[in-house]
Amino acid sequence: MSETQTDVLVVGAGPVGLMLAGELRLGGARVVVAERLTAPTTESRASTLHARTMEIVDQRGLMPELGEVARDGTGHFGGIPLPLGGQPSRYAGLWKVPQTRMEEILGAWATGLGADVRRGWELTGVEEDGDSVAAVLRRRDGSLTRLRARYAVGCDGEKSTLRGLAGFECVGTAAGRELLRADVAGIDVPDRRFQRLPRGLAIAARRPDGVTRVMVHEFGRPAVSRHAEPDFDEVAGTWARVTGEDIGRGTPLWINSFGDASRQVTQYRRGRVLLAGDAAHEQMPVGGQALNLGLQDAVNLGWKLAATVRGWAPPGLLDSYHEERHAVGSRVLSDIAAQAALLLGGPEVEAIRSVMSGLLGLEAVRDRLGAGISGVGIRYPVEGADHPLLGARLPHAELVTEAGESDTGALLRSGRGLLLDLAPGSTGHAELRTVASGWADRVSVVAAEPRPGDTAVPAAAVLVRPDGHVVWADGGEQRLREALTRWFGLPRPTRQ
Repeated sequence: MSETQTDVLVVGAGPVGLMLAGELRLGGARVVVAERLTAPTTESRASTLHARTMEIVDQRGLMPELGEVARDGTGHFGGIPLPLGGQPSRYAGLWKVPQTRMEEILGAWATGLGADVRRGWELTGVEEDGDSVAAVLRRRDGSLTRLRARYAVGCDGEKSTLRGLAGFECVGTAAGRELLRADVAGIDVPDRRFQRLPRGLAIAARRPDGVTRVMVHEFGRPAVSRHAEPDFDEVAGTWARVTGEDIGRGTPLWINSFGDASRQVTQYRRGRVLLAGDAAHEQMPVGGQALNLGLQDAVNLGWKLAATVRGWAPPGLLDSYHEERHAVGSRVLSDIAAQAALLLGGPEVEAIRSVMSGLLGLEAVRDRLGAGISGVGIRYPVEGADHPLLGARLPHAELVTEAGESDTGALLRSGRGLLLDLAPGSTGHAELRTVASGWADRVSVVAAEPRPGDTAVPAAAVLVRPDGHVVWADGGEQRLREALTRWFGLPRPTRQ
């Protein structure tokens, strides 16, 4: 059996695995992505990016590849309309990007950075061995190869092979109810946005290419234990019982079912094996949450894991991935469970839906729910957090730097840390920039001023992690030195 080596093995070449691969390469880690499918899927699957994910796409310079994207300012909470266009982000709202397109863009980006994507390679075994992980992979010709990596990350979905082989514990509830969905050509039915009818829930949306996505749930019907996707007769029959309409003469292009299962692994890391995306958490795909949650997992993990294999990570940095993302995932799963009850419950939930509709008339409620769905409300714990920006993402601002006009997103493009000095004048915080010089190989130092007439960052100076979250703001030289050491390790030795 042949053997190859790398720094990180990523299992799964969906959007989450490819996002992680690109982040690892930005951090200087060697990465192999193993994917059992021989070609990218053509199934449409998820189709929505939220504000925080769009900010990340911008931070990595991928907006031009997206091109013109349709935006919807109104989302929902359990099928009840929820305005999202007022979220504090330049990308507020719902952005309609098919998962297949996102996978294509991220694949080109990751391989362009040097990620090694190997299709037709299926994981069959894994064993942690001292300072490495040995994985056995079956190639498309049936031969086996051993790949030795310092770490392995499962991005292989809710039925993750790596999760099972590595012995992760996944807790929560199994699906009790399900939705059937299909992309169907050649039908003409009214568009429906979470329409509750006497016998069930019906959703229909016709795309510009004439294909209609239908989703249907029959009240009181439990989830079915499935070993394969439902056939079109089942979808059409359920649709007919709920809506009274016949779609059976249409041509199904994709059929799928999903339930209201809610599970999460107890630890996102076990030794040298980690999980991200649906491999770490299983939830009903309401409002595009699953894809966005997974991509944000990858961006949180990528720079930390790269720092670890490159040797400059401070103690506890890699463990902070679980600490930060498990908490976020738990909150999202809780919100989704509430939405599932509102969506799939029968007449018994109408009173609760009525109360919820009234609460959504309150701005504070809309802001709370919208911040969770969009991701812009994520704030990671930072020791001594006494500034409103600490732990939060760096807000967008148009800037003027010594190199010319720029913005906060562009300054994060390299995947390095950032000390942003926003003090007016030519010298700014010279003493802070001197402190940061010891981390020049990991942290960029930029002096900038707000572009005239534009909103400024509410701080005079900030230290930002590669994933865009602020870990120091206006705290003085000693606090800056502590934050640099906490997140970026020891300074490089001073040359004598």
